[in-house]
Amino acid sequence: MNFLRGVMGGQSAGPQHTEAETIQKLCDRVASSTLLDDRRNAVRALKSLSKKYRLEVGIQAMEHLIHVLQTDRSDSEIIGYALDTLYNIISNDEEEEVDDVEEENSTRQSEDLGSQFTEIFIKQQENVTLLLSLLEEFDFHVRWPGVKLLTSLLKQLGPQVQQIILVSPMGVSRLMDLLADSREVIRNDGVLLLQALTRSNGAIQKIVAFENAFERLLDIISEEGNSDGGIVVEDCLILLQNLLKNNNSNQNFFKEGSYIQRMKPWFEVGDENSGWSAQKVTNLHLMLQLVRVLVSPTNPPGATSSCQKAMFQCGLLQQLCTILMATGVPADILTETINTVSEVIRGYQVNQDYFASVNAPSNPPRPAIVVLLMSMVNERQPFVLRCAVLYCFQCFLYKNQKGQGEIVSTLLPSTIDATGNSVSAGQLLCGGLFSTDSLSNWCAAVALAHALQENATQKEQLLRVQLATSIGNPPVSLLQQCTNILSQGDKIDRRGSKIQTRVGLLMLLCTWLSNCPIAVTHFLHNSANVPFLTGQIAENLGEEEQLVQGLCALLLGISIYFNDNSLESYKKEKLKQLIEKRIGKENFIEKLGFISKHELYSRASQKPQPNFPSPEYMIFDHEFTKLVKELEGVITKAIYKSSEEDKKEEEVKKTLEQHDNIVTHYKNMIREQDLQLEELKQQVSTLKCQNEQLQTAVTQQVSQIQQHKDQYNLLKIQLGKDNQHQGSYSEGAQMNGVQPEEIGRLREEIEELKNNQELLQSKLTEKDSVIENLKSSQTSGTNEQSSAIVPARDSEQVAELKQELATLKSQLNSQSVEITKLQTEKQELLQKTEVFAKSVEVQGETETVIATKTTDVEGRLSALLQETKELKNEIKALSEERTAIKEQLDSSNSTIAILQTEKDKLELEITDSKKEQDDLLVLLADQDQKILSLKNKLKDLGHPVEEEDELESGDQEDEDDESEDPGKDLDHI
Repeated sequence: MNFLRGVMGGQSAGPQHTEAETIQKLCDRVASSTLLDDRRNAVRALKSLSKKYRLEVGIQAMEHLIHVLQTDRSDSEIIGYALDTLYNIISNDEEEEVDDVEEENSTRQSEDLGSQFTEIFIKQQENVTLLLSLLEEFDFHVRWPGVKLLTSLLKQLGPQVQQIILVSPMGVSRLMDLLADSREVIRNDGVLLLQALTRSNGAIQKIVAFENAFERLLDIISEEGNSDGGIVVEDCLILLQNLLKNNNSNQNFFKEGSYIQRMKPWFEVGDENSGWSAQKVTNLHLMLQLVRVLVSPTNPPGATSSCQKAMFQCGLLQQLCTILMATGVPADILTETINTVSEVIRGYQVNQDYFASVNAPSNPPRPAIVVLLMSMVNERQPFVLRCAVLYCFQCFLYKNQKGQGEIVSTLLPSTIDATGNSVSAGQLLCGGLFSTDSLSNWCAAVALAHALQENATQKEQLLRVQLATSIGNPPVSLLQQCTNILSQGDKIDRRGSKIQTRVGLLMLLCTWLSNCPIAVTHFLHNSANVPFLTGQIAENLGEEEQLVQGLCALLLGISIYFNDNSLESYKKEKLKQLIEKRIGKENFIEKLGFISKHELYSRASQKPQPNFPSPEYMIFDHEFTKLVKELEGVITKAIYKSSEEDKKEEEVKKTLEQHDNIVTHYKNMIREQDLQLEELKQQVSTLKCQNEQLQTAVTQQVSQIQQHKDQYNLLKIQLGKDNQHQGSYSEGAQMNGVQPEEIGRLREEIEELKNNQELLQSKLTEKDSVIENLKSSQTSGTNEQSSAIVPARDSEQVAELKQELATLKSQLNSQSVEITKLQTEKQELLQKTEVFAKSVEVQGETETVIATKTTDVEGRLSALLQETKELKNEIKALSEERTAIKEQLDSSNSTIAILQTEKDKLELEITDSKKEQDDLLVLLADQDQKILSLKNKLKDLGHPVEEEDELESGDQEDEDDESEDPGKDLDHI
């Protein structure tokens, strides 16, 4: 308030005393009048004075106007006047014209007044909540001024007002209803309000998005005519950018809501491309920027790739490529379309492959990549367009080894078109690399470097490229030609920056040689390259040349770090000695640091897009800055390392490579085992399914067999009853035309079938008994010649025999050792005896003493010989026992094989018997049918046939009847 008083006091040309008194009287009427009409007229009068006397009305009337909003809500007219008055006080919109001299001071003063009055208004948060509640009124005279006032508050003090709205219950939801208003002016101002509300506030952006903002905004854009619409479309697009930019949650919601598909009609611009109004250009520019927001390289990789996939599937990429190749498109739209296509395809293989297949509508058709590269190396094209084409080419090659190979292959001798009818991408790059335009040199060098990025194969392939420099001279390699141009320096007159060509070539060579020892060897093979680099680094040149010196130091450092020591004269150690003698290690590291300290280095490292205000700033490439950051430290270490440390490092590298190979081998083994495990799991699951099916089939067959048995028993009972009553019906049968021979024949067949069944049953019983005998013999522990030995028990007995045999062998070995010991002792005794005999002769002992000692020795010798003989006998017995055990084992194995063969035969016989039983059942079934037909004939002839009412008794009677003479009953016929 002190500020306002100071401003008011400082206004020399302020309002007259009469106007100040009038404003005071009007405020008193608003505060004290009891009649609504008086208060309404007073507020209307304040509104008319608020634009011209903004400061006085704001100071004296703001509190009264807020009170009106609180107490007179029932009258929409006075509410509308109060809101308009507050808007005039707070808003900074200047309608009156001011002189140029006073314009700046007036604008600053107006902004200060607006922010001060806004601060007073929102000091009480209830005022903002009151304003939000008034927006629910449908009356136009209330809603529209309320929208304008809230928008003005957000423009003045956005973060504070946003925070108040965020904590207000249903605050954002009330504002979202404005987009559904049928009155366009309120809807359009509602869009502007939401623009100010969502600016730089992620929480409000999420709430607005989940309040169905995307659906409503896209509907408005469609209703207004997409890119042909007016400024409302522009406002909606700006609001969409606010909601999506740097907001991963909203981007994901936009993609999953299938809203990307609704963007495709925006880019259907038609073939004639007539009528590109300024508004249409603005709208399309914002639409392209909105697409780039979704696929920006700064977004999370997963979110970007999913949006790229959706854009290809819905045809949005195809539509953008159509604009790219269309004619009559304004230059700024074409440039932005190229940038948009670049980021839609960047790092996504499917989109990159599609872009490689796009052809320009020319005759003959040319690939879009070739047409774009022609614009890049053409110095007459606009600078921003050339930058956009370079960015598109870089995005096409980003993480695209297939595309890199296709570009490099256009330079190889086997793929060059000898007829010259078509120009390839590689030829265009070479032409730009060696042209007299320094910007073309730089762009071509960077583009070619991206074709080699993180691709050792293409680095080696590019070494094969040969160039014909002039007629009659032999061709030189591309690597050699680059170094030749580099060594010429400023001798060639070029248009543009002095150092741009050399910087581009040095970046290309550094990218080419890094992580490629073969390329380093080719580079060092030219004896002029190393002296040139050391000479460039050692000179004391101006500031402009310091960057070239730093890049030369980087190239020389790469030649040391990635050197495989295959050239004797340029080994690592010799190159480091050369640096120490001619340059100095400290000076070399200082020159190397010039790169990262350059003012344009940090700018290029921020984002992938080459966005420069002018060609002079086009020095560094984004990917190259990452390479410098990676190599600067390791090159510094390599320069200071001794030869012994280099050897140790190489050994460590070899060890690590071997370790990596071993790890890779085991990973492959684990992968194969995982595959085998999966296959085995699938086989197990398949076998389980088959097992279940077979179990089901077995269960069904068992139930069918049981049914057949039941049927057989029933038929048996029926047959018994038929035989019981055969005598009573025989006479009638004969009388009604049934011959006794037929009945006798049927009985014989039945008897024969029964005999066959009994025979089969007896065979089955015999085989079952044989099987039981085999089982019992397997369980018994005896090992007689005729008994069967179970394989499991036999294996145990064999193990016991082997153990016993091992024990005997150990005993035999110990006894052999003992025998050997005794024999040794015997020899020693014999020697002692001889010595003793000689000593006795020398000493002259008596013959009696000698004879006694000799007898003792002979006794001991005979005892030892006897013991030796016993041991030999024992060894012989053990060997015989061992032979017997071995024979017993062999006989048991043969017995097992014989029994197994016999068991297999018995199982086959059992299977055959089961088949015979099945055949017998079939015959019985046929017989039952015949019996049933006979019964039916008997019934037809009028003979009663008893039903089944006896089970076991009928069966017994049936057997008794069968034991008598079959022709007995026929004697009564």
